Amino acid sequence: MLGLTVRWSLVDAPEGTEDRLASYVAETSHARFTDMPGLRSKTWRQVPGQWFEGCYVFASSREREEFQRTFTEGADESPGSQIIGTSPVLIEACDVVAVAEGGAGFVAAPPA
Repeated sequence: MLGLTVRWSLVDAPEGTEDRLASYVAETSHARFTDMPGLRSKTWRQVPGQWFEGCYVFASSREREEFQRTFTEGADESPGSQIIGTSPVLIEACDVVAVAEGGAGFVAAPPA
């Protein structure tokens, strides 16, 4: 599967940044990416005080390349960069080897 990782450092981010990011994901970003053509999935991850990232899986290399190109061109102005106060430290295409749904089931919902 065709992945893309976008990661920001939170090491020097202002206090409360993690909460602002979680609110942004719940109120805006989740809806933006739900049902996005060409996108199979997006996962938002963070380790408070260390990093925040988006992990994308695309249906085709063309769609991944186009998203990566346009995101990279506007990375400094992206909502994540505006909230954190810096540009991403990593924008990297990758292969997602597999995804398994566990016995507890998959939840595709914004954080409460």
